[in-house]
Amino acid sequence: MSNIIFIYMHKTVDNLKIIENEYKDNKFSNIPQIIAVTKTFPIDKILPLIDYGHIHYGENKIQEAIKKWSEIKEKYKEIKLHMIGNCQTNKVKYLIPLFDYLHSLDSLKLAEKISVEQAKKGKKLKIFIQVNIGDESQKKGIEKRNLNNFYNECSKNLDLDIIGLMCIPPINKKSNDYFSKMQELSKEIGLENLSMGMSDDYLEAVKYGSNFVRIGTKIFGKRF
Repeated sequence: MSNIIFIYMHKTVDNLKIIENEYKDNKFSNIPQIIAVTKTFPIDKILPLIDYGHIHYGENKIQEAIKKWSEIKEKYKEIKLHMIGNCQTNKVKYLIPLFDYLHSLDSLKLAEKISVEQAKKGKKLKIFIQVNIGDESQKKGIEKRNLNNFYNECSKNLDLDIIGLMCIPPINKKSNDYFSKMQELSKEIGLENLSMGMSDDYLEAVKYGSNFVRIGTKIFGKRF
């Protein structure tokens, strides 16, 4: 193993420890689950985190995740894999066996497909509804005004395990305003979990109740 790879491997663990300590130092009432976003990174750069004992990892492409994680998850049963990207309905049959969480439920069509496939496979995902919190036409997600009805349809009629809400705030705007609104929506519905915050705003997200943060660059460095 080259010295460069050796240093890099230890750097990822050091970076994760820094983030963990930031939450402790700020004395937040809730310490979030840190999802290490591993998309595009090969498994050899992820193994040091696994050996360190980190459990939660995020991917955004199912085919990449299958190649990367199938054997690893067989070996390390405690690992939890999060689908953080948008999922096409024709990929749901591959999603359910491998993943434990879905952060991007964004349509009734997808919800119905998940309901059918979960019944076939006898496994239920823990699911976040993606909210289009900035009302952006180019982004996917459920509109705020439709959220309550959508949640009821998914949880009651489709028997999905909806555990929380997720958002990606608009770029170049203050995330806090959107995190605050997400916290309000979560309380209105009665959900306990929020998936908010990435490498640029993860500390701010926790101030507004986020207990799942999705961090890639701060742990692994920039993607090339």
